[in-house]
Amino acid sequence: MMTTAAVALLAGPAIAQTPDQTQSPPSATSSKAQVITEQKPDQLLATKLKGTNVLGMNNEKIGDVTDILFDKDGKVLAYVIGVGGFLGIGSKDVALTPQSFQIQPATDRESMKLKISMTKDELKNAAEFKPHKEASSTTGQTSRERAPMTPPSQR
Repeated sequence: MMTTAAVALLAGPAIAQTPDQTQSPPSATSSKAQVITEQKPDQLLATKLKGTNVLGMNNEKIGDVTDILFDKDGKVLAYVIGVGGFLGIGSKDVALTPQSFQIQPATDRESMKLKISMTKDELKNAAEFKPHKEASSTTGQTSRERAPMTPPSQR
């Protein structure tokens, strides 16, 4: 581990000095952050969307929004819907594009809902959404397999 840390420290300045030719210098228009001061009526907050009931073709509840999938540029790619099971046990996640939904606005007694043109059975039979899992950064050695930390001259 110490060798890896030392190599990283030594290589850091060399990598930092290598020019990156894939990035262009920031333009005057993109150098400042844009501040948004209020939500507009046609905009949604993720905190309000997560947990929203999803209704099927017959207005029956068939799931709820468990997560939202974004790309690296912040564009919403899908709403992840938890379907099936009871109290979260035995359920699966299905991701559908935002265009798959119709928003039913909140009324005085009910909160906003999302409606899709699928039945509960169709959603249960849809392909399951699997989130990306980061690769672990282990070396494959267990603590018992590690070599002793003695300099090569003393071995």
